[in-house]
Amino acid sequence: MRPYILAESHWSTLKEVKFDLAVLPWGATEAHNLHLPYSSDILEADLISEEAARIAWEKGGKVIVLPTIPYGVNTGQVDIYLDINMNPSTQFAVLKDVVEVLHRQEIHKLMIVNSHGGNDFRPLIRELGLKYPRMFISSANWYQSVDRKNYFENSGDHAEEMETSLMLYLKPELVLPKEKWGKGKEKKIRIKAFREGWLWAERRWSKISEDTGAGDPRKASREKGERYFRDVTRKLGEAMYDLCKADIDNLYE
Repeated sequence: MRPYILAESHWSTLKEVKFDLAVLPWGATEAHNLHLPYSSDILEADLISEEAARIAWEKGGKVIVLPTIPYGVNTGQVDIYLDINMNPSTQFAVLKDVVEVLHRQEIHKLMIVNSHGGNDFRPLIRELGLKYPRMFISSANWYQSVDRKNYFENSGDHAEEMETSLMLYLKPELVLPKEKWGKGKEKKIRIKAFREGWLWAERRWSKISEDTGAGDPRKASREKGERYFRDVTRKLGEAMYDLCKADIDNLYE
């Protein structure tokens, strides 16, 4: 039993502990190309948060990982079979309830570990910050924590080389054989401003990908996934430790 994992904890020990930081992993339930499971974002959020928390705990950070939220914003995938959508307004309601509990019990620091590109917690955090000024709420996209070009050859952002490598390391039994992998070819929008990145619109997933992937996974390997996982969790763990030790009334210099 790990003392930094809420789901494995018991009241007999929890009532004696004071935590400095709560971590809320947040994933999604959706298709990941032809070869990765619908639970990919959930498993990544789970396992990355747990390992990062272990690193922070062993350095002396009093961190507690809450159970992972399994549903994310999938409004662009409404016609992909059994992709489960949670609207941003629902996310706000869920997050607000969690924050209310933490605030009442005087755990004033929360890190959301986000595992899904469709989730955007910044507007939610801004609004909750007005209601709970004593709370310090942050959000980490673990997949942006290190430069992926140092680990992987092919780009992409969904069931691509990076995510396939990660799952080959974390849950190889859930990855289908390589001959069943889709190519992850993504169609790009024709309008120039979107291609340049300064104009944004939601992608309609069934229009841009034949296999629900976005990025070629075929150069993925377990070895790449392990190296990436170690570096991501080390960096995230250091951030958790820093947050545990931070004085939220004296953050700026």
